[in-house]
Amino acid sequence: MLPVFEPGRQAKNIILLIGDGMGLGQISSAMYSNNNHLAMAEFPVVGFQKTHSFDNLITDSAAGATAMCCGVKTFNGALGVTSDTLPCLTILEEAKQHGFAAGLVATATVVHATPAAFVAHQESRISYEAIALDVLDSKVDLLIGGGAQYFNSRQTDNRNLYAELRNKGYYVSDHTVEDLLRAPFHPGRGFVFFTAETQPGGASQGRSYLQWATRYGLKYLQQRSEKGFFVMIEGSQIDWKSHHNDAREVVRETLDFDLAVREALEFAKGRDDTLVIVTADHETGGMTINPGSKMGRPKIVFSTNSHTAAMAPVFAFGPSAELFSGIYDNTGIHTRMRQALGFSNSTSTAGSHAQ
Repeated sequence: MLPVFEPGRQAKNIILLIGDGMGLGQISSAMYSNNNHLAMAEFPVVGFQKTHSFDNLITDSAAGATAMCCGVKTFNGALGVTSDTLPCLTILEEAKQHGFAAGLVATATVVHATPAAFVAHQESRISYEAIALDVLDSKVDLLIGGGAQYFNSRQTDNRNLYAELRNKGYYVSDHTVEDLLRAPFHPGRGFVFFTAETQPGGASQGRSYLQWATRYGLKYLQQRSEKGFFVMIEGSQIDWKSHHNDAREVVRETLDFDLAVREALEFAKGRDDTLVIVTADHETGGMTINPGSKMGRPKIVFSTNSHTAAMAPVFAFGPSAELFSGIYDNTGIHTRMRQALGFSNSTSTAGSHAQ
């Protein structure tokens, strides 16, 4: 049993893990395919978030992530802006303003919708090269994911953002995970690891860096700032396999994500100052388990190849975890994270962009 913290205790660190497209069907299917066990099943606090966007009952990842990181509903496709297209200060940017370290890890490109929402302010999620410039200006300490091409082979301006990141003091690498494990640890420098030129491959294709990146990233961030850290870690490809209605691959991606959840949970269990939150931006595929299923062999079916409006589960452990029980809008994730970090008494920052 995990310990339960006394209510109202403030967190020093927040680890937010987002399983893109991960609803109860994906979680249940992975658990019943894995000897009835998941790290996610160990969390003492469980809630549900309503995922709808500003203009649509069915959200996309950009609007869903913006709601969680900014605390405002916006239109589908928008990143880090309000429904009036005004930039909004994200929880990551606010953490940086308070002197915290901050990081982003994803199994997609770092300019993809969910990670991008935390550092970019664009009306369109497909403005990848503009998003890369926002990343460059974001002061994020740790960045791990694909999308190197948007930094070193840009089409619009021929800028070499690799070189610009290094000029800003970042350690930038696109080596293999094995090479990087032997690399010097640089807590005094920003850290960027590009895992692929474009999108990383799937877990079934040998992609296995999420668990390692979580372990490495948490170790790095805790040494980066004495004040604390905020990090968002995304299992991006649960969504993609759900769009394809590929049940076996959905289970594989969800289990890969759960390994990162395990790393975060083990990190937090060894401390008393770290809040771990696991949730999704939306559900994809209308995934469910049909009659005739057996333990270890669930019969999985889908009702759509698109997103659904199903509520997304929220799991929490650590100081202020109790805030995440119940049912609330996805914007409530932002409100509760700010409260957990002690930001809630400061002036509201929704609608104002960090300079």
